[in-house]
Amino acid sequence: MNTSMAETETLAECLARRRRGQWKDSLIARFVFLNGTTAVVTVCLIFVFLVKDAVPLFRTVSLWSFLTGTTWLPDQNEFGIVPLLVGSLFVTAGAVVIAVPLGIACAVYLAEVAPRPVREILKPTIEVLAGIPSVVIGFIGIMIAAPFLQSLLKLPIGLTALTGSIMLAFMAMPTIISISEDAIVAVPKAYRDGSLALGASRWETIRGVVVPAARSGIIAACMLGVGRAIGETMTVLMVTGNAANLPSGISGLLSYFLGPVRTMTATVALEMGDTVQGSPHYSALFAVGLALFAITFAVNLIADLALRRTSH
Repeated sequence: MNTSMAETETLAECLARRRRGQWKDSLIARFVFLNGTTAVVTVCLIFVFLVKDAVPLFRTVSLWSFLTGTTWLPDQNEFGIVPLLVGSLFVTAGAVVIAVPLGIACAVYLAEVAPRPVREILKPTIEVLAGIPSVVIGFIGIMIAAPFLQSLLKLPIGLTALTGSIMLAFMAMPTIISISEDAIVAVPKAYRDGSLALGASRWETIRGVVVPAARSGIIAACMLGVGRAIGETMTVLMVTGNAANLPSGISGLLSYFLGPVRTMTATVALEMGDTVQGSPHYSALFAVGLALFAITFAVNLIADLALRRTSH
C-alpha cells in the first residue's frame, strides 16, 4: 500500500514538473514573439515617420529631380541626392575593401594559427575596440590619419574620402573579426582531421575546408561590418571634409577619392540643427534619411538571401 502511494506521489510530481515546464516554455515563446513583434512594429513606425516628413518635399521638388539631381544647395532649393549618395558609396566601398580582407585574415589567424595565450589576449582586446565611441575615432582621424595622409600623398587637405574609408574600416574590423572567428571556431574538428588525414596541408585545410564551412558566418560578419560603415555618422562627419562633389568622369575617380566628399549621414547630422521645421530643406533631410533607410534595408535583405543560399 505504501509503495503504491509513493508511486502515485512520484507520478503526480512528474506531472506537476511537466506542467511547470510547459508553462515556462509557453511563457518564453510568448516573450520571444513579443520581442520580435515589437522590433517589426518599431521598424515600420520608423519608416512611417520618415515618409510622413519626407513627402512634403515632393510638392515643390519632383521625385525624379531629387533622385537624379547632381547639386545639393539647400539655400537655392536644389536638393539633388546624387553627390551625397556617391560620397557614401565611395567611403563605404573603400572601407569594405580595407576591412573585409584584413578582418577575415585576422579571424583565421586567431582561430587557427595563434597560440592559445595570444588568442586569449587578442580576442578580448579586439572586442573592446568595437566599443570605442565614433567621436573618438573621428578625433583620431583628424589629429593623426588626416595629417599623415596629407603629408604622405602630398594632398592639399587630409580630410578626404580615403581618410573616411580608413577610419570606417578601423571601426568595422572588430565586428568582422569577432564574428568570423566565432564562425571558424564552430567548424567541427572532424572536418579538419578528415582533411589532414587525406594528405592536405594545414593551410590547404584552412583554405579549402575550414573557411568554406564557416562561409555563412563570415558573410554575416562582413554584412554587419558593411552595415555599420553605411550608417556611421560622427566619424565621416569629422574626417571627410563635407564637400558635396562628384567625380569628373572615370579619369577623375582617383582624385575624387583623394578629395573631400559628403555622405548622406553626415549631411543629416550637419544640417538638421539649422533647418526650419516644415521647410523644404527639413523635408529633404528626411528624404535623405528615407533613402538611407532603403539602402540599409536592401543590404540586410541581400545578406539574408546570401546566408540562405549558402546554408543549402
